[in-house]
Amino acid sequence: MNNYFNHKYPDISDLKKKAKQRIPRFAFDYLEGGCMEERSVQRNRDEINAVQLRSTLLKPFSGSDQSVELFGHTYSAPFGIAPVGLQGLMWPKAPEILAKAAAEKNIPYVLSTVSSSSLERIAEVSEGHAWFQLYNPTDESIRKDLLSRIKAAHYPVLVVTVDVPTFGYRPRDIRNGLAMPPKMTLSNIMQMLSRPRWFYETALAGKPEMQTLKPYMSKDMPTDELAAFMNKTVMGRVDIEGLKPIRDMWQGPLVIKGLISEQDVKSAIELGADAVVISNHGGRQLDAGESPVKPLQTIASKYSKDIKIFMDSGLRSGTNIVSALASGADFTFLGRPFVYGIGALGDKGGIHTINALMMQVTQIMNQLGCEKVTDLPSFLVK
Repeated sequence: MNNYFNHKYPDISDLKKKAKQRIPRFAFDYLEGGCMEERSVQRNRDEINAVQLRSTLLKPFSGSDQSVELFGHTYSAPFGIAPVGLQGLMWPKAPEILAKAAAEKNIPYVLSTVSSSSLERIAEVSEGHAWFQLYNPTDESIRKDLLSRIKAAHYPVLVVTVDVPTFGYRPRDIRNGLAMPPKMTLSNIMQMLSRPRWFYETALAGKPEMQTLKPYMSKDMPTDELAAFMNKTVMGRVDIEGLKPIRDMWQGPLVIKGLISEQDVKSAIELGADAVVISNHGGRQLDAGESPVKPLQTIASKYSKDIKIFMDSGLRSGTNIVSALASGADFTFLGRPFVYGIGALGDKGGIHTINALMMQVTQIMNQLGCEKVTDLPSFLVK
């Protein structure tokens, strides 16, 4: 299935349209929605789409190579699959499908702390190639135990998310009464029944739960207590002092995700982080927040020799990937497009989406006359 590509869905927007028809509205809203009026989600899209590139056509060109070396491993493409919480709510066994696809295509898959598959299961299906995304637990014993489990499962890279000091105010989720597992309101039940394939696959897979965090929850925790548990125990504010014990305990590559200010990047370098992800959490946390592509350009110009610089938020296509790389990113991550892919095509959706993006990146690099990913900044129209 390595080369699977469904010609009915050449564009991510095609996958999104099909996925919306197959996923219950409350789950699709969770994937698609942003904070408050969702202006930040749109700003991300507008600003990455505004990036322009300039071809050079008359110089000798021997072909393009989109591979990227990170932390001693050479990946086949300059993008990976970003952590997305509650993936199994949107499509049953989504983390397993995507982790397998990423391993097969040799790109990083980043497992979320609040995923519906356990970190041990994803380490197994990814054959040790997945990365782990950590929300820094405020409970020290949970933090130590989680890090011990991550080490024991041989995750090569740890990604610590720091841009969720509060739960985002997301009107779609509030209206839908979103919980994990979803509340059995009449509206939600009707939505499930209207998506028979999702309903059937979910029945086979079992109700989605936060498998990695289950050992730390009281048995049969009521859904109305889940948010309090997450806020108190798992998703505390992370400042530089909170990162120091993680840096001390974790000896492998450490990535700090969710930075957008130069000062924070400077602090991450001083901490000894190996990479940062310039990101605004996909527009899900601060509606008036900056889009990451412009700060990326400034940060890359100052700090690219000191630390690896990645970007996510708002990327939906090969064009967006190349635009971010041309703006100074060493690597990129996408979240929503891969969930659209499996929502539309099930088990084949991960491979299809990766292949579509790889084909797009190759076409763009060839059109520009760019042979290596590291050369892309020279094609940016400033």
